[in-house]
Amino acid sequence: MRLDPYAVTRTKRLIKAPKLYWSDPGLALHLGGEAEPTGFYLEDLVLVDLLAWRDAQIPRPENLYWRTTTDLEVDFVIKHRGGLIPIEVKTGPRPGAGDVRALKAFRDEYPDLFGGGLLLHAGGETQWLSDKILATPWHRVV
Repeated sequence: MRLDPYAVTRTKRLIKAPKLYWSDPGLALHLGGEAEPTGFYLEDLVLVDLLAWRDAQIPRPENLYWRTTTDLEVDFVIKHRGGLIPIEVKTGPRPGAGDVRALKAFRDEYPDLFGGGLLLHAGGETQWLSDKILATPWHRVV
C-alpha cells in the first residue's frame, strides 16, 4: 500500500516520497518472524483499519502522513470534512511528553485545521497528554 505525504499544496505533496506498507499485516508479521505487532508492523495494522474505516465514509477522507525537513513525522493524517486529525503510533506502554513532539509541531503548523491529535500506544490507559492530544491504547480503536 502507498501512503502519500500531506502538504498544503499539491506541488509539495508530489515532491515528497510516499511511504510504503504491506497490505497484509499478518503476513508481514509472519515473514518478519514477529509474534506481536510492534514498530512498523503496528503502524501497518493501524493503517489497514484506517483504510477500512475510510472506505465506509461519505465523503471519503484522505489518509496521508506528514514529515518535516527536520525529520519530525506524524504516522497518519486524516483529512476529512475540512479538518485534519494527526495520529501517531507508539509501541511503548506509557506515552510521555516526547512521544507527542511531532503531534504538537503539526498542531502548531496547522492550528486552524487541527481537529485534535491521537497517540495510539501499547499500554492500557487513556489520558490527555497535551491540549487536544489524546493518548489511548491502540487495541481500543483498531
